[in-house]
Amino acid sequence: MVVGIVAKNGILLLDADERFRAFGLSQQNAMIEAGRRRLRPIAMTALATIAGMMPLALGVGSGSQMLQPRAIVVIGGLISSLAFSLVFTPTVHYFLGSRSPTAAQADGVCLRI
Repeated sequence: MVVGIVAKNGILLLDADERFRAFGLSQQNAMIEAGRRRLRPIAMTALATIAGMMPLALGVGSGSQMLQPRAIVVIGGLISSLAFSLVFTPTVHYFLGSRSPTAAQADGVCLRI
């Protein structure tokens, strides 16, 4: 469950980065804008899932003790995936990505879509 959410967040973040690069932003500015643009949807997805898992993690209801460890792991994974999705993935993509000379000329451009 957590792996699917993290993969979706990464795909959407890198897709937004590619769209900003297509508009002429540099690699660094495109990744910053993609992070700004995707921060709210990523946080909302994580917080909604955490809120849904909270009754199971607290052990409320009959038979919830069986699912309580799973809910705690999912909540911990989602909290750590926020940092992973918003910091680690863009950093690795930035250092492994290609730098085009034409995009470096558009450093000062800020684009809002």
